[in-house]
Amino acid sequence: MIRFAMAGQRRKVRFGLAGAFALVGVLGLAGVPGLVGVPAAYAQPTSADVKDAAEPPSCPAAPSQDPADPAGAVRYLADDALEGRLAGSEGAWCAGTFIAERFAQLGLEPAGEDGGYFPELPLASAINPHAPSGKGRNVVGLLPGADPALAAELLILGAHYDHLGWGPFGSLAPESHEIHNGADDNASGVAALLSAAGRLAAGPRPARSILFLAFTGEEFGLLGSSYYVGHPVRPLEKTVAMLNMDMVGRLEGDPLIVYGTGTAAEWEELISAAVAAGNVEVAFQDSGYGPSDHTSFYSSEVPVLHFFTNVHGDYHKPSDDVEKIDFTGLQRVAALVADVALRVADRPVGLTLLRTEAPPPAAQEGGYGPYLGTVPDFAPVEYGVRLSGVRAGSPAEGAGMQAGDVIVGFGGADIADLYAFTDALRAHSPRDTVTVVVLRDGEELALLAVLGER
Repeated sequence: MIRFAMAGQRRKVRFGLAGAFALVGVLGLAGVPGLVGVPAAYAQPTSADVKDAAEPPSCPAAPSQDPADPAGAVRYLADDALEGRLAGSEGAWCAGTFIAERFAQLGLEPAGEDGGYFPELPLASAINPHAPSGKGRNVVGLLPGADPALAAELLILGAHYDHLGWGPFGSLAPESHEIHNGADDNASGVAALLSAAGRLAAGPRPARSILFLAFTGEEFGLLGSSYYVGHPVRPLEKTVAMLNMDMVGRLEGDPLIVYGTGTAAEWEELISAAVAAGNVEVAFQDSGYGPSDHTSFYSSEVPVLHFFTNVHGDYHKPSDDVEKIDFTGLQRVAALVADVALRVADRPVGLTLLRTEAPPPAAQEGGYGPYLGTVPDFAPVEYGVRLSGVRAGSPAEGAGMQAGDVIVGFGGADIADLYAFTDALRAHSPRDTVTVVVLRDGEELALLAVLGER
């Protein structure tokens, strides 16, 4: 375990998705910072406003250089004109349109349900009542595989493109009322996605098909990636792996942290081969869970990697801006991701899925109390808490809980939503044995869980 890497991950969990993961005890966070009311003075346009307008919003002109150039992508996406790309806002609309135009210029085929680049999804969130209303847009582009025997299988490369708008939700400078441009988080990831797409589309064409996905709604609870796994372009069993890029713009000579290396037996060998061919030092982290979109896929039994250049003092602040991006390092990260992707796409056989163990209590975020180890499905349900997965080795797994279960009772308390669940969980102590009532395939099951400690 690498101390600085884990510390960076914890900090991102605590502030980026603290509400989501704290509420369900996934990572053992102590509180729920960020779930606060948004003052009226900070109101931002939503996708409902955009769709009700007579015409789509007027967007800044895109730079004319190479569509795979990372610098041009970061500068466009992190420009003040896009006002921080809050999911559902006009700035996010412009960001999505820019990405789709780049996909088209790179020769990627539209892969949406309607034959376009934009699958729409609701932005309502079960874990965040302050998520924008209306709908948002993922952006999907397909590079078809060249091998008729393997082209039906997919490798997914993804990055979220939304950020925090003007704040204050999620901001570590909530009183500033300034645009949060999110140059590193996550204009850098989208730039790396486009750069990798350019490298792979230039040929030779990979054996398997590669789907390039830009997600919306990550900052409000992995909404875009959660929606995708429920509405995949091709059945998820045809997805061999998912590579996620989130905050990859601050390499600056440090190791590139690669999470998820324990999710497939072949990962370390594949990454090591790509590293030997390039010039990026990497630090391996086994876990396939974390506060970004790869979690949605690993919870659905897909091997994952998450590329990350570590947290920094500008995280979720207005100071996360373009002038602090290491563009040379960003190019190197994109090249490494493209190399790993090609090695996976050209393998004669797929990867061997492994389940990473839940980290021991000492590796959890600071705090105290009981630990269950559930991974939420962030889409709303009428009643209860639906799970997208459980952590391997956790009390939830030991009790027999599984993806798709809807928790409706916990320790004698009725569970109507995530808030009721977190209250019920906190009413208990580590090592308590509790009855968890779940709905599974229309039947109500009572499972016994022995709570762990965080």
